[in-house]
Amino acid sequence: MERRLFVLAACAFIVAAVLGSAWVTGQFTTPAVDRTEGYVSELAAVDQPWTRLFRVSDVLSGLTCLAGVALVPRVAREWPGWLALAAFGLLTLAAGLFPLDCAALSDPLCGRREASFAHVAHALARVLGTVAVLAAMVLLSARWASRASWLFTWLTLAATLLTAIAQAVGHGVGLAHRAQLTMIAVWLVYVALRLLVADDPEEAGPRIAPGRMGGVGGARVRTDDAPAWSGTGDAAAWNGTGDAAAWNGTGDGAAGGCGGVDPAAWGAVGCGRPHVVVQGAGPAVLITAGLAGAWFHWDAVAARLASGHRVIRFDRPGLGLSPCTPVPPTLYGEAARLAALSPAHPQQVTLIAEGVACWHAEAFARLHPLCLARLVLVEPACAGERRPLPFAGTAGRWLPALGRTWGATALARLTGPPAHRLLTGTADPSGVYGTGRVLAAVAGEWLARRGMAADLRRLRAEKPFPEVPVTVISSDDPDGCAGHLAGELAAEHVRLPRAGRRLQLRAPQAVADAVT
Repeated sequence: MERRLFVLAACAFIVAAVLGSAWVTGQFTTPAVDRTEGYVSELAAVDQPWTRLFRVSDVLSGLTCLAGVALVPRVAREWPGWLALAAFGLLTLAAGLFPLDCAALSDPLCGRREASFAHVAHALARVLGTVAVLAAMVLLSARWASRASWLFTWLTLAATLLTAIAQAVGHGVGLAHRAQLTMIAVWLVYVALRLLVADDPEEAGPRIAPGRMGGVGGARVRTDDAPAWSGTGDAAAWNGTGDAAAWNGTGDGAAGGCGGVDPAAWGAVGCGRPHVVVQGAGPAVLITAGLAGAWFHWDAVAARLASGHRVIRFDRPGLGLSPCTPVPPTLYGEAARLAALSPAHPQQVTLIAEGVACWHAEAFARLHPLCLARLVLVEPACAGERRPLPFAGTAGRWLPALGRTWGATALARLTGPPAHRLLTGTADPSGVYGTGRVLAAVAGEWLARRGMAADLRRLRAEKPFPEVPVTVISSDDPDGCAGHLAGELAAEHVRLPRAGRRLQLRAPQAVADAVT
């Protein structure tokens, strides 16, 4: 998918170059604009016959340039150049929206009129756009160390300098300006060709805030060669490709279905190492967060349990500090992931799940009953009757690649941290919600919800629920989903009506009490 993004970005830059060169036709359709002395922008002046054509060309050129930058896969230390190119696209768009009042140099009467706001805005956008594209050329050429890019950059700088000199002298502005725009278009085509022949960039590792490696009170991030649990398993479980039957042995919850997997195995399938936090010693407690959740949301619960338990927290692919995977999430894949994280038989695990992850936990209990000692469901989501989205699978395969683009990174930086604070009331200590990778993973899990719910309904009809203690914890439960599920699973239902949402943050002791 990433290679296709390169192709789409390259096509966008070529279209931007072509649309930005629409002025070539204006030499024949608008003879009133002097080819030697007039600016190219005068073709789109309000009083010119083809003003709408050239204004639309400028707007579309700016939009396609922005789209090209947004689709470029993110590469470390190139962001200043791409940001400058995005600014050029935005300013080109603004220049198309705010045209000149008249042909400034070709019409002698134009200078006698009072300039409107649009006229001034157009002139300012053109000047700033020239500065932005020159900055993009210099920054990207320096990063790429490309002779061809530097050649186009120096030629564009020379044409810009000639335009300034011609304006000061009062002769030849049109020729110099046209040479400048030609070199910019040629450079955009060069950028497109470079993307077409470029190698896939390596995914940047998760950004970790200084002094914060994933936990409190003795928690450790397991990225070494020693597994955080005993046993063996297939690395396919980590990227969601493992089939439940493979983990279930004979299909009836055989002991062979559970066992720890070395985190290093994830790298063997091209996904990198997962982020797993182990804290304390004693009976195993496995925590799986809800939609868009991260390991640090459970710090308070883990701190209360670590004195007498071995608490295992992890981030699903793309979330928290775990790298993404090209495979869309599925119910059976998440159940296999929980089985891989569980201790090997005959040990059993207490499983704490929240929200949509309660579906994963219930599927794990039905598929691997011998692995489970106790189940704690915190604010379980309702498995409704709606059909799976028809485009969810295709979109899910595109999202990991889209999450590594500059567009996703910019969107995540702008919206992720404030949205996280608004929904949870807490800060993001490691800055994970400012990454496009997490944004794409959240979107992928949301798209997969209906498919998971449908799989869970079928699984409920095929596999009985084991006789294990179950506790359902909810706050308001306006739709009665938690109460209904507690009745179906013969569970104890703990109601905390004044706790609000995100009980692991606002009522961690209640969650810990359900385990102990």
